[in-house]
Amino acid sequence: MNEIEQQLWDYIDGNLNGLAKKAIEEKIESDPEIKSQYEDLLNLNSVFAGLDLDEPSMSFARNVMESVALEPAPVAMKTQVDKKIIYGIGGFFMISLLALFGYVLYNSNISLPKFDLDANLNFNLNKYITPTVLYSFLFVDLVIGLVFLDQFLRKKMYK
Repeated sequence: MNEIEQQLWDYIDGNLNGLAKKAIEEKIESDPEIKSQYEDLLNLNSVFAGLDLDEPSMSFARNVMESVALEPAPVAMKTQVDKKIIYGIGGFFMISLLALFGYVLYNSNISLPKFDLDANLNFNLNKYITPTVLYSFLFVDLVIGLVFLDQFLRKKMYK
């Protein structure tokens, strides 16, 4: 809807003040295109005024409420964690721990001369445990802790 059409609708509805009303009247009288548009909008307004609005039947609200009452109440779904997921997460951490242990053993110089245990575990831990690794480990632990806390609180609520 353009600006002149909006002004014409406001003029037809009587929403304009005195100055704007005079300006639009002058435009209607001076411009034949605007006058034609004004007459079309006036005819459309009279058609709209002649229409009857359909009303719902008297028992419409009652029928709707009865049909809603007949619907079964929704049941809260209980989520259940599959045991395969738990075993998968546990397996992942076990494999990670075993890999870390194997890496430590691989990088350590263990020699057993004459059954004398001389374990030389000299490797630079600061090289492998950086702040990024530490923050990542703590973040994963935090997420896992929140998941377990959520499960714990849900069990408390439903018991």
